[in-house]
Amino acid sequence: MRAAIIIFGAAVRPDGSASPTLRRRVEAAARFGARLADPFYIPTGAQGRFGPAESHVMSELLQSFGVPAGRIAEEPTGTDSLSSARACAALLRRLGHDGPVYAATSRFHLTRCVLLLRILGLPARPVPIGGSAGAEGFTRRWYWRLREVPAIPYDAALALWHRLRGG
Repeated sequence: MRAAIIIFGAAVRPDGSASPTLRRRVEAAARFGARLADPFYIPTGAQGRFGPAESHVMSELLQSFGVPAGRIAEEPTGTDSLSSARACAALLRRLGHDGPVYAATSRFHLTRCVLLLRILGLPARPVPIGGSAGAEGFTRRWYWRLREVPAIPYDAALALWHRLRGG
C-alpha cells in the first residue's frame, strides 16, 4: 500500500522562498519518505502574504531533494490547519487512497494535525521530526506551544462537526 505524506504549510518569505519553518517541514517529510517504498506527497497551503502558494514552494523543495514531480500532488487551497486537513482528506478520498497517511509539520503542531486527520477519517500518524527545534528562542517556542492549547479542542470540534455533516 502506498503511503501518503501530508505536509502542512507555513509562511513563504517576501522573496518567494521557503521560511526556515517551511523548509524544516519539507526536509522532515523528504527524509521520512526516502525510507518508504513509493510515497505520495501532498504539500498543502494556499498563497499567503508573499510569493506563490505554500504548496507550490514545498513542491519545488521536494523536487530539489530528488522527489519526482509525479509523486507530488499540491493542495493549494488550505488557509489554516483545519481547511488543509479537510482538503487533503477529500483529495485522498477522491483518489481512492487506502494506504497509510502521515502528517509532517512542526513539533508543536503535530498533535493537532494528526488529530484533525483522524477525526476526518484518515488513519494518520506523525512523521518523526528529529533534528533541532529551529532557531526560535525559548520564549518563541513556548508561544507556539501555548497557542495550540485552545486551537486543538477548537479545531477538533469543528472537524467533528464537518465530518458529522458529511463534509
